[in-house]
Amino acid sequence: MESSSLRKKEKHKMSRAKNVLGTALESCSTDPMTGFYRDGCCHTGPEDVGLHTVCVEVTEDFLVFSKSRGNDLSTPNLAYRFPGLNPGDRWCLCVERWQEAHAAGMAPLVNLLATHMSVLEFVDLEVLKEYATGDSLMDE
Repeated sequence: MESSSLRKKEKHKMSRAKNVLGTALESCSTDPMTGFYRDGCCHTGPEDVGLHTVCVEVTEDFLVFSKSRGNDLSTPNLAYRFPGLNPGDRWCLCVERWQEAHAAGMAPLVNLLATHMSVLEFVDLEVLKEYATGDSLMDE
């Protein structure tokens, strides 16, 4: 009973999650299905130790970079329900991986509307805006 109650509470909290712009967290991708919880969103919770909270649009250069750092995102891994990514796919990336790619000049674009607000604990909003996808820019 208690674990069911905790799951409902966590799901309710996720449904109220905000993005880095302070509005409701939008879906990152359902094709391929992304998110730590494989719900299409970059939600996070206690189980998500990698903080899969940055919604990125991957490029071939980024995929090669990530693979060179030991994180092969282009090869399917069915044990983790991971289809493998192709350039143009959107994916909930670990915030530390995005920071690493940024430091190396290889950061992929970011969908601000689908990036969890907790990312702001690690990356300044102004930096994220420099990498914003066109569809995530809001009129300011």
